[in-house]
Order: sequence, then C-alpha cells, then structure tokens
Amino acid sequence: MSTPAGQIRSFVALGDSFTEGLEDELGPNGRHLGWADRVADAVALCSGSLRYANLAVRGRLLDQVTAEQVPIAIDLVPDLVSFHAGPNDVLRPKVDLDGVLGRYEAAVSRLRSARSQVLLFTVVGRVGGTGRTADRLAARFGAFNEGVRDVASRHGCLVADLGRIPALQDRRLWHEDRLHLAPQGHQRVAAVVLETLGVTDVRLLGGELGWWSHPIHPGPESTRRGDLASDVRWVRLYLLPWVGRRLRGVSSGDRVQPKYAELFEVKPADR
Repeated sequence: MSTPAGQIRSFVALGDSFTEGLEDELGPNGRHLGWADRVADAVALCSGSLRYANLAVRGRLLDQVTAEQVPIAIDLVPDLVSFHAGPNDVLRPKVDLDGVLGRYEAAVSRLRSARSQVLLFTVVGRVGGTGRTADRLAARFGAFNEGVRDVASRHGCLVADLGRIPALQDRRLWHEDRLHLAPQGHQRVAAVVLETLGVTDVRLLGGELGWWSHPIHPGPESTRRGDLASDVRWVRLYLLPWVGRRLRGVSSGDRVQPKYAELFEVKPADR
C-alpha cells in the first residue's frame, strides 16, 4: 500500500551520488540540492510539515549503503524511505548480478519490516552512448532494472521507473560524465517521484502531469563521427578513472559526510 504525499510526515533518503544530488544547483549549505531535496520541499508544502534526512553519500556500494544507512533509517521509522543502491556495483568490471540483487532484496525486506513505505528506482541504462562498452552496460542495467521491479512487486514498494522513460536518455539532462544528473535531470526525476507519491498539483510538479516524459526540443543533429569522439572522450576522462578508483579501493565519497544526517524540519521558503 502506498502512502499519499499529503500523509508523509517524515522522509529519509538513502543511497549514493544519485540521491546525494551531485551536479544539481548548489543549495544554501553549499551542497548540491538534488531530486531528493526538491521532493522534500514539495512534500512539505503538500503535507504542511515534513522531517527529512538525506544519508546518501557519493560512491557508495550496495553493501556500504546497507551497513551504514539502512540501520539508521530503520531506527528513525520514517513514513517514507527512498532506496537507490546497486548501480555502482553493476558498473564494476566484474559483477555477480544475482548476488547484488539478492543482497538488494534483503535490504529492502529489512526496510519494509520497519513499516516504512519504500520507494525504489530503476536506472537509465544508456545516456546516448554507442559501442560495445555502452551496449554491455545497458544490458547489465536492463537486467538490474528487471530485478528491482521484481523486488518491488514482492515487497509492496513504490517504483520510480526511470529506466522506462526514453526522454531521460537525452544527454542534455546529464552532466558530461554521464553518471550524474544535470539540474534539468534532477527536476525531472523529482517530478517523477512526486507523481509516484500521488502529487497532482502542477505547481509542485513544475509542469503538467507527465511533463517529465516529454522529449526536450531537438538540438543540432549529431554525427556518427562526433558521437564516437564524444564516447572516446567520456571513456578516457570519466569511465576509466572511475574503474581505476574502484580497482584501487578508493572512492570519491571516502571523506564525505551525509548532507543531512538527522531528521530536520523542512521549511521550503528558507531553501
């Protein structure tokens, strides 16, 4: 059973850089806003009050989110928990996808046993990439997404099914690293989440119902040569360094603390 947004009085966001909000606009605290902060503001306006915590930290793997963040969320007993974890594991050169999904389901089961409504996410498997690397990653993420949908069905979770929204594959909604949403991307994901929570107020959604699924106005046509050059640059500047950090056991989030480690009262007008 879902909890309508107007009845949500507490919200805890768990996960990695996607939920931390990297590459969105900066908030008053000097940290990126992100879709979760945007959702918290809207839900606070919808329900009249909201206590919110965001425990997500960039670079976290599934087991780290489960060990570091899930127990805190269970202790806080929020009305709503968002859980986005696993994609960083799937990106690794060698991954046991069945093992990842098994541990993913175990974490979701723990969250649901605490009687919180749980919001899960599928991922956008391809952001305009071409070639064997992009094909391989898209296939992995497709399998991961099917697993997430199955887990959600078995445990009665909400799903923001981003993997089924073609418009989100537009590179203009993403930072040039293709791993993090740009501000327009965070706005769209926030709208998806709010509609998943039953919000219909166009002022809170930022547009008409379903606007987030509409393609952006077409830009200049790309060329095969240009796409290939862009893909090669992306692999060199972003993918290979990311893989290298993982192989060395180093993470961009090693010294990063959660943005909001404790529940606090959201005051949208002040943010």
